[in-house]
Amino acid sequence: MKHTAAPLGVGIVGLSADGGWGGRGHLPALRAVEGYELRALTASTPDSARKAAAAFGLPESAAGTDAAALAARDDVDLVVIAVRVPHHRELILPVLRAGKTVLSEWPLGNGTAEAEELAAYAAEAGVRTAVGLQARSAPVVRYLRDLVADGFVGEVLSTTLVGSGGGWGPVVAERTAYVADRANGATLLTVPFGHTLDALTMVLSGFATLTATTATRRPRVRIAETGAELPMTAEDQIAVTGRLESGAVASLHYRGGSSRGTNLLWEINGTEGDLVLTGDSGHLQFGQVELRGARGDQRDLRPLPVPGEYLLPDGLDGLAALEGPAGVVAHAYHQLRADLRDGTSVVPDFAHAAAHHRLLDRITRAAETGTAQ
Repeated sequence: MKHTAAPLGVGIVGLSADGGWGGRGHLPALRAVEGYELRALTASTPDSARKAAAAFGLPESAAGTDAAALAARDDVDLVVIAVRVPHHRELILPVLRAGKTVLSEWPLGNGTAEAEELAAYAAEAGVRTAVGLQARSAPVVRYLRDLVADGFVGEVLSTTLVGSGGGWGPVVAERTAYVADRANGATLLTVPFGHTLDALTMVLSGFATLTATTATRRPRVRIAETGAELPMTAEDQIAVTGRLESGAVASLHYRGGSSRGTNLLWEINGTEGDLVLTGDSGHLQFGQVELRGARGDQRDLRPLPVPGEYLLPDGLDGLAALEGPAGVVAHAYHQLRADLRDGTSVVPDFAHAAAHHRLLDRITRAAETGTAQ
């Protein structure tokens, strides 16, 4: 059954013809999902905005450099913020003032204070919000959640997560070198670990108590294109142990760079069975993953293919043509369209984002103080 409601007009803040997450992730996803139509964009300069408009089939009048002007357009219903974290607050606030629905990429703010400010402003203004914690929208993660909820493993006893961040290794690309600076808010902790941790807490539960160790084992990294070195202040090792609200024991370890061995391993062990998710990247929202499990008298893990209803729901017919990370983003947009149409609240909002920032702060405090949080 097709939904025939008029499409939502979308404006993307940070859409460039020269690459970037807006063009690689958000735009292909929006075009794969029924119910959205790109109508405006902003870029960092007038020239880059005009080039983006031409590249993506928009008139020059739809391109600009001002997020407030984009949000004021009558034909824009949803504003997507797809720029670097340090600019989120200054670009989101005028959208909230305009009363437009806004989706911001994660992390919501450069630190918890900014995230809480934005969440409070949105709540007071009554503006609908969403945040790009897309890992929880991945079909395999939603299926994993349902398997646990339906008792596949029985009572969850423990969970173990090991992942590699890809970035924060010995070499960084010039365009992403800013992630080496902890002050920019896009770190191993907030990005790959933060996305995957959000999925873990959705599938299982939050942390009742935790301890943590973090370290920067590579204090200098090399820029791939130039060979120049720069300091890295962001952590490249994160180890967290704790007890979940469910009572299960959790052990998590993320490291910068890539491993020749395991780049993603997530085990859930219970009284009746085990579930194991493996993948090629610690960015759970991006990577190629496989889910296996066994229960009862079964001694060997066996593949657990994700059922079709999770993979290609109604209104996502364009998903099959997508490549790369845009697929999971499309699932998130599909659910957001349903939320806006039906009045539901499945996609995480700014309040959820602020709470997730606070969880990451607990990890940082635990590491800095050596005390449980």
